[in-house]
Amino acid sequence: GPSRHSPATMPGWGRVESLPGSAPDRGPSPSPLLRWLGLVDYEPTWRAMQAQVESRGPGSPDEIWFLEHPPVFTLGMNAKPEHLLAPGDIPVVQIDRGGQVTYHGPGQLVVYPLIDLERARLGVRALVEGIERAIIGTVAEWGVAAVGRRDAPGVYVDGRKLASIGLRIRRARSYHGLALNVAMDLEPFRRINPCGYAGLEMTQVSALGGPADLRVVAAVLAPRLLECLGLPAADQSATSTWRQDVSSP
Repeated sequence: GPSRHSPATMPGWGRVESLPGSAPDRGPSPSPLLRWLGLVDYEPTWRAMQAQVESRGPGSPDEIWFLEHPPVFTLGMNAKPEHLLAPGDIPVVQIDRGGQVTYHGPGQLVVYPLIDLERARLGVRALVEGIERAIIGTVAEWGVAAVGRRDAPGVYVDGRKLASIGLRIRRARSYHGLALNVAMDLEPFRRINPCGYAGLEMTQVSALGGPADLRVVAAVLAPRLLECLGLPAADQSATSTWRQDVSSP
């Protein structure tokens, strides 16, 4: 896998056309900044998300962060400790998103959409469903038939979980997001009841005939995410390289 904070240049992205009739009355909002952060530790990234939500003004552009984390278990606000079966040497972090316990590790594409939901006119359910549709459309590119489930947010293939979704909304702004298994060691999921479901099996993009490269997957997912959330696509020049530094203004 890539080293932490490795520089990452991305292929150029084509323009995403907005769907006809999608939110025609919305006021102009700037195109989201798409940031590739590489392999970054969980806790500082979480704190950076919180800081971004607190500090942004009404005119601040939305940001979508694409990254992977070193091995970590995270427990949502209502997580039951008994779902953490045997963490072993993997650190456990109690965090402020909804949902139960999940695992992040190298080879999993994590995406954090930091969106002003009021400006985007997005409700929470529309946000979750938009994220699910974007993932489903992405893996369909590689012939994978995935579905969402109303009773358990996330994306599934033949009953196995491919992607998890866990969000927090504060001051009408979203943070946390999605984790899409691409090419990772799935063993640590056996140390937990993923998202609170005992015996839930996991799967991943590379095992289903898709690519193993996170950046390839990210480059397909990003424009679909903008489209499914009704966000304006960045112009060609803005998306031909990923912005990397989260701390930059």
